[in-house]
Amino acid sequence: MDVADIFQRLGLGAALGLLVGLQREHAGTNLAGIRSFPLVTIFGGLCALLGMSYGGWMVGAGLLAVAAMLVVGNVRQHAEVRDGAGITTEVAALLMYALGAYLIQGVMEVAVVVAGVLAVLLHLKSQMHAFVKRIENKDIKAVMQFVLISLVILPLLPDQTYGPYAVLNPRNIWWMVVLIVGVQLAGYVLYRLVGQGAGTLLGGMLGGLISSTATTVAYARQAHGSPAAAPLAATVIMLASTVSLLRVMVVAALVAPLAVGAIALPLGAMLAALVVLSLTQFFLVGRAPVQLPAAENPAELKPALFFAGLYALVTIGIAAAQDWFGNSGLYVVALISGLTDVDAVTLSSTRMLSQNRLPADVAWRVILVAALANLVFKGASAYVLGGKALGRRVLLLFGLALAWGLALLFLWPQSASATPATPVTPVTPVTPVTPVTPVTPVTPVFPATPATPATPATPAPSNPVQAVP
Repeated sequence: MDVADIFQRLGLGAALGLLVGLQREHAGTNLAGIRSFPLVTIFGGLCALLGMSYGGWMVGAGLLAVAAMLVVGNVRQHAEVRDGAGITTEVAALLMYALGAYLIQGVMEVAVVVAGVLAVLLHLKSQMHAFVKRIENKDIKAVMQFVLISLVILPLLPDQTYGPYAVLNPRNIWWMVVLIVGVQLAGYVLYRLVGQGAGTLLGGMLGGLISSTATTVAYARQAHGSPAAAPLAATVIMLASTVSLLRVMVVAALVAPLAVGAIALPLGAMLAALVVLSLTQFFLVGRAPVQLPAAENPAELKPALFFAGLYALVTIGIAAAQDWFGNSGLYVVALISGLTDVDAVTLSSTRMLSQNRLPADVAWRVILVAALANLVFKGASAYVLGGKALGRRVLLLFGLALAWGLALLFLWPQSASATPATPVTPVTPVTPVTPVTPVTPVTPVFPATPATPATPATPAPSNPVQAVP
């Protein structure tokens, strides 16, 4: 077991301890909370590491020690020695004991990091407790639903392909759901931390992380009948759309990290244009407080199932379109799907790219078509729901973005990365084995014919013929 593996296992234990500790402290227990549980899990990991060198009794001894501390903590709590008596100090002492023992034969870097994590957890007592107090029941529900989606459902799904074209893998489909819900949950957590006091820039960024389409609809409704609110709403909508494309690129990098380099440059050019438009609009309008719309729980099971179904349909649609119409059929699927969701097209195309089933030039164009279709849908929504004042601003910004995107689609040069898959056929260089024809130099065996110089024996009879006279 190398150092990286040890860190990974201890880190996973600490993360799981934080998860359980968060729930326990939010439930109101004073015995062990958000700091004690990760300390206990790290302590158990260190005892197991020590047991590899000193014997399995170390794990049993650590278990007895933790049990004794829990008994002591319960006694102190029931005796009401002090308000909110916990066992953090006791667990920290046990942890340092195990850390000191581990240092004798363990890796010093591991011991240093563990001690640092311990110190930080002990120092952040008030901040971590305050964070837990700010969490509402719906927030805990969102976290636990994400746990259900990612840690319970995902491992149970079969990892094999089904359906037409053998492209439906239940575990891969649900992994895409976990990825998208995780990104949206991160935006939701930031929203909960920032609250309603976000500025224009941060408001647009959070809207793009959670859902740029939902942000567009919410701000269009706010600006309806209020022309004075149109500039601010247009700024937030533009910023949300920009962050939405950035999120798409990040998702693509997570799905196909080795292949994303082939599509990063053209998509980056589109992102740069959106950034310029967003910052221009932002500086023209100026800073202003933003009333963020209420964010819904992104980890609800019903939307997750809906996205899984949409992703499966898009995956089959892309495979069928490629089979029936070639790569040109993919753009129709991207255009239709992109009206409501860009993530499904992005995940399907980048996954096919990573499997060498889709050229890079086609992959990024499919993603860009979906993104442009989504801009059209959001622009129409802003105009219909927000009125002319907002609609004109959004259509101007989105129109410039669409013009740039169409220019990229038709004018961006074909990269060599699109066809190199076919050059795999240079397996034909096996034909250079034909230099076996140098076997023909075996014909120099015919120089054995120099035995024919034996014909000079014919001049011998010529001499006797002259001797006859």
